[in-house]
Amino acid sequence: MTVLIKILQFVLSLSILVVIHELGHFIMAKYFKTRVEKFYLFFDPWFALFKFKKGETEYGVGWLPLGGYVKISGMIDESMDKEQLKQPPQPYEFRSKSSWQRLLIMTGGVLFNFILAMLIFVFVLFTWGETYLPTANVKYGIVTDSVGYAIGLRNGDKILSVDNQPVENFMQITSEIVLNSKKTIQVDRNGELVNIEIPKEYIPKMLKGKGHITYRTPFQAMKIKSFSKKSPSKDAGIIEGDEIIGIDSLTFTYSDEFQNYLKANIEKPIVLNIRRNGNPQNVIVTPNGEGLLGIYYTGRLLDEVFEMKTIEYGFFESVPAGISKGFRTIADYLKQFKLLFSRNTKAYESLGGFITIGNIFPGVWDWQSFWDLTAFLSIILAVMNILPIPALDGGHVMFLLYEVVTGRKPSDKFLEYAQIVGMVILFSLLILANGNDILRLIK
Repeated sequence: MTVLIKILQFVLSLSILVVIHELGHFIMAKYFKTRVEKFYLFFDPWFALFKFKKGETEYGVGWLPLGGYVKISGMIDESMDKEQLKQPPQPYEFRSKSSWQRLLIMTGGVLFNFILAMLIFVFVLFTWGETYLPTANVKYGIVTDSVGYAIGLRNGDKILSVDNQPVENFMQITSEIVLNSKKTIQVDRNGELVNIEIPKEYIPKMLKGKGHITYRTPFQAMKIKSFSKKSPSKDAGIIEGDEIIGIDSLTFTYSDEFQNYLKANIEKPIVLNIRRNGNPQNVIVTPNGEGLLGIYYTGRLLDEVFEMKTIEYGFFESVPAGISKGFRTIADYLKQFKLLFSRNTKAYESLGGFITIGNIFPGVWDWQSFWDLTAFLSIILAVMNILPIPALDGGHVMFLLYEVVTGRKPSDKFLEYAQIVGMVILFSLLILANGNDILRLIK
């Protein structure tokens, strides 16, 4: 059920983004009296799931959910329709319009995606406000792994600042370090100020999900709600509703101490202390090769452990706040994108496809999360589309800017070959991203 909810959210979000993007091209084309032959959500090779014609435009839904398109008369696009271009240019065709009109038609989709993101952020802030965990309220300190330990962090450290600058939102600490090339972290360790230097090799490891910095939580009885497919606990006789209260008669102060004890006893029998219907029992269990028990349990919500902070916005306050958040998100994403081309970070190894994108959606339907993620994906779609790669909007813009500067228009044959090259590049990137997803699943 969780996977189905993730898929439904992803498909709905993608549909909204594609329709808005193509609507941008459509409206600009119509404004400059350019004929639009097709307006499709998803691609329709061989057949469409649904279609109808109104005026000069055919509207429809394709069966291949990889995007969408508008087919504009007299334009070389992914349809590779060459027959139309053999005819003399008509006044209603894209190729007959001035360079600045064609430029606005091609940037319409990107512009609409940016505007959509801003509007969503305004709507979300007005409706739900902004709730976050202040760094000062992470009262039990942090939890990190062996990579974090290697640079000097310790479980229980309380982060005070990064490069001697306080970070108000605890969840932004990692992005501050990765995106803004921070050099040091200042922590309170048992009342003593400790300055930790961040080596360059730490960033690539963080991008791979190592060296994480998260909040520490107290250990509490873990009430089991379900099991994984291969569960050592279920095999040992644990049942749903049992509560884990300790291991080997040991009690734990923090959750990470419990997890570390399991990892120290990988594939070794341990005595799991449980409570069943209020009665204490002991069950011998052998953690798997990853130090896991194969259970899902009911945990406490974040606001039940920490004091959260919520900023509420009136309508007129939400507009500038939403626009500002939109521009910050764009800036942060551009910084993330720059990391892909860095040999030092090797961020391209973390590139993901549809599985990665789908997994960012929560396993339960939460409208606030859905709209926040849709706004973020709208910015990603806009940035990706404006890249100067033939077959993308940015490729067309690049050739149009060349025409504006030089006064010379590239030939149709050149644009045709460029479109083919661009499609090869895009398919290669698609294979790389989704191939990374598959490799991660195998591992």
